[in-house]
Amino acid sequence: MRDLTPLINRLKKNDRHLGKWARREGIQCYRVYDRDLPEFPVAIDRYADRLHIAEYDTGWQQDEDTHEVWVEGVKAAASEALGVAFETIAFKTRRRQKGLAQYEKTGEDGAFFVVEEAGLKFRVNLDSYLDTGLFLDHRPTRARIRQEAAGKRFLNLFAYTGSFSVYAAAGGARETVTVDLSNTYLQWAGLNMELNGFTDPAAHRRDRADVFQWLDDTIRDGEHFDLIVMDPPTFSNSKKMIDVLDIQRDHGWLIDSAMMVLAPGGTLYFSTNLRGFRLDADLADKYRLEDISAVSVPEDFRNRKIHQCFRLQARA
Repeated sequence: MRDLTPLINRLKKNDRHLGKWARREGIQCYRVYDRDLPEFPVAIDRYADRLHIAEYDTGWQQDEDTHEVWVEGVKAAASEALGVAFETIAFKTRRRQKGLAQYEKTGEDGAFFVVEEAGLKFRVNLDSYLDTGLFLDHRPTRARIRQEAAGKRFLNLFAYTGSFSVYAAAGGARETVTVDLSNTYLQWAGLNMELNGFTDPAAHRRDRADVFQWLDDTIRDGEHFDLIVMDPPTFSNSKKMIDVLDIQRDHGWLIDSAMMVLAPGGTLYFSTNLRGFRLDADLADKYRLEDISAVSVPEDFRNRKIHQCFRLQARA
C-alpha cells in the first residue's frame, strides 16, 4: 500500500486555501484536488459535506484486490484530511468513453441532496450516474449567463439538469427554454427550477427533443433567442436520436444552426470537454468569435484544459 501521507498533506493544504475562497464566494461545491500527485491520479470534488472522487485510467496494472485496497486508502485519506464521513464518499473509475452516451447510470442507488452555489440551489446525486448533476467547471460561464440574461429570451441546448437555465432565470431572463433528449434530466431540470422559485411553465419551458431536429424545426418556425448556451456531449449514440452525435464532426453544423435562431445582437456560448477539440476555422470568418477558455475555467481546477469555451455573435 502506498504511503498516504503526501495525499493527506496536499488535501489539507488545498482545502485550507480553497475553503476560504469558497465560503467567500458562496460556493459549496468545488474541486479540492486535481491529480496533483502522480501516484494518486484522482479528482476530488467537495459537495457540501460529502465528497465525489473520480479515478482516471492511467494504464496502471493492478489486480482487483490490490486496487480495492488502494481505493479504500484514498477514501480514508480524503475522509481524514477533509473532515468528511467515510461512508458519504462516492468513488468512481472513469474511462474514456467508446460508443457510449455522456451520462450513464452506474447501477448504484444514490441519494439526492441539495447544494448551493452563488445563492442558488441544485439537486445532485453522487452515486447513481457517472456525473453528479452539476458540472463544476462551468461555474464561471453560469455566472456570465446570470449577468447577461436580464430581459432576454434564453435557450439552453443539451441542457442536462438545467443549471444554466436556473442562472438565466435568476438573472432576470423573461423566458427560458430548456432542451434535452432525456426525460430524466428534464425532470431534474424542472426540480432545480422549482427549488429556486421559477415555476411558471409559460415563462420556463422544457422541451424533450433531439437537438438536431429541434433546431431544424425552430429555424423553420422562425423563432429567435437573445442568449443561447450549447454544451453538447462529446459523443452520443442514443437510440432516441436521429443520428449519432460526434462533436468534432458535427459542431460546425450545430453552431451554424444555433446562430440561425439567434436574435440580432444576441450571444451564443458554445463549450466542449472533448480533449484535442479543434474549432472549424471558417467559423471565425463567419462570426465574431472569442475563445474565452482561459477565463471560463474556475480557479479550483488545476487542469486548465478541462474544457474549451467560445463566445459567438453575428457579424455586423
